[in-house]
Amino acid sequence: MKGMHVPSFPGSDRLGTLIAAVLLPFALTQVLPPAELPIRLTLGDFFLDSSLTLIGVMTLLAAGVTATGMDWLIRSHPALHARQTVEHWLVPTLTTLVLGIPLAILPAGHSWWLALGLAGLLLAVVFLAEYITVDPTAPAYSVAGGLLTALSFAIFLILVSALRAAGPRLIFFAPAVALASFLIPVRALRLRLRRWEFLWPLGIAWITVQLAAAFHYWPLSPLQHGLALLGPLYALTSLAIHLSENLSWRRAALEPILAIVLAGIAILVLR
Repeated sequence: MKGMHVPSFPGSDRLGTLIAAVLLPFALTQVLPPAELPIRLTLGDFFLDSSLTLIGVMTLLAAGVTATGMDWLIRSHPALHARQTVEHWLVPTLTTLVLGIPLAILPAGHSWWLALGLAGLLLAVVFLAEYITVDPTAPAYSVAGGLLTALSFAIFLILVSALRAAGPRLIFFAPAVALASFLIPVRALRLRLRRWEFLWPLGIAWITVQLAAAFHYWPLSPLQHGLALLGPLYALTSLAIHLSENLSWRRAALEPILAIVLAGIAILVLR
């Protein structure tokens, strides 16, 4: 109909190619011989032993493919014009990095390939949502933005829970939480306010890392640990959005308080 806004979607060939390219490095870990490179960092009397594994290298490769692939995908959007595409890399790249953790933990077999298929489905949803949000005037912008934000918090929960299950030292756990708890509010605020905000995300990341350091030594299950950090992260991000929209403190605090309460109840129920 004349005058009606027609939403833009990526070509199935481009979307399929990108998903296949991202999943390929993960799939190669099941056919290549396992390899591990010991790494020791020494500073005076302090030393840190770690190792670089095949799945770790492939996860970084897949993340790089995701970032460059999203640039290629987003540039095909007719409403992009001369704008930068960096904001559309953040959540997809973080998603790929996080998906590498459970894929590294799961044993080889049918369950691993099923997890890879589910990872591909999740990536497809994230890629499609990011493509739609290129055009703020699109009818599906609000739905895509809300879905992208919700998936971001779900990815954070997967990240924290999977890392807790893997049992890394705090020196490795804290940077991962810091990066995720910064990028997720940055993207959520950008989607909601249509502008860049960095001070709020920096403050949110700092608080989340402090909580992560404290909860690291608590006797919590992986899912409980994830919820203990997800609740504050969501609450602080929601508070930042509402205050940036000039809501009163009383109205702005309602959703964050509810998020903290629900997270607390879920932790108690799961005990």
